[in-house]
Amino acid sequence: MQIAMVGLGRMGANMARRLMRAGHECVVYNRTPEAVAQLVAEGATGAASLAALAERLAPPRAAWVMVPAGEATESTVMELARHFAPGDIIVDGGNSYYKDDVRRAKVLADRGIRYLDVGTSGGIWGLERGYCLMVGGERGAFAQIEPALRGLAPGRAGVAPSPGRTGGTAEEGYLYCGPSGAGHFVKMVHNGIEYGLMQAYAEGFDILSNASSDALPEDRRYGFNLADIAELWRRGSVVGSWLLDLSASALAHNPDLSNFSGFVEDSGEGRWTVQAAIEEAVPAEVLTAALYARFRSRREHSFAEKMLSAMRQGFGGHKEPAAEGDQR
Repeated sequence: MQIAMVGLGRMGANMARRLMRAGHECVVYNRTPEAVAQLVAEGATGAASLAALAERLAPPRAAWVMVPAGEATESTVMELARHFAPGDIIVDGGNSYYKDDVRRAKVLADRGIRYLDVGTSGGIWGLERGYCLMVGGERGAFAQIEPALRGLAPGRAGVAPSPGRTGGTAEEGYLYCGPSGAGHFVKMVHNGIEYGLMQAYAEGFDILSNASSDALPEDRRYGFNLADIAELWRRGSVVGSWLLDLSASALAHNPDLSNFSGFVEDSGEGRWTVQAAIEEAVPAEVLTAALYARFRSRREHSFAEKMLSAMRQGFGGHKEPAAEGDQR
């Protein structure tokens, strides 16, 4: 199918590449023309503006927006809508707040434009591994862009369905989750869980790291090789995961993680998950504590926070903000 990709950053550019690899025709736009030129050289059709992008798409049009959540997404979606017609589809594949999706969908519906919110997980590795896609909005619009979803998703990728399952798109790596906001709600909780998992690994490795402390009795001090332990746990352990793979890689390259300060950002979705838990009166002690740990990391840095930074860089290419006066 023909589909536009608006925003060619770390994820958007690779998503366009994966779509083209799957045989889809991509029209691309980015504020910086260099990013557009690179994709054009790889087979995409470039556009110098959103108006030009709309002209290059055959009705009914479909455009996938991959820009930062908040005002950037809001302005891009609304400007794109000015160039679209009834029956066209706008997809927000970023990390928008699900309540914003509900509002935007209503505004666009008044113009006859269909809006989908797609929680997208895969980070900088998605080009090769595929993207896990959580879709909210009108089911008919979902069906219309399903070929693109199938091209972006990992497919079965050698992972057998869970025992007892009788089939569905979840096994392929994409899922229609419900009406407007549902896709980003599921992605929000996904990221909240991610916070908790990362914090558990970080604290565990911190305990291992400090097992040689002089404060401990001499006969109970252990100088563990953390890289070896992480590598060991990747094989047959119940705590094995992609996050552990990334941790093992970080430790193999730099066992004391001295290239990280331990300053850990939060994307906003962890906060929204905690807020949703409050609104639903659902206890979420682990996820809340993991969010607060990130706040604390900006004041003091432990090995646990360095581990969190290492994992964030591993799966998403997230760089630590340089401290004042830091010229790294």
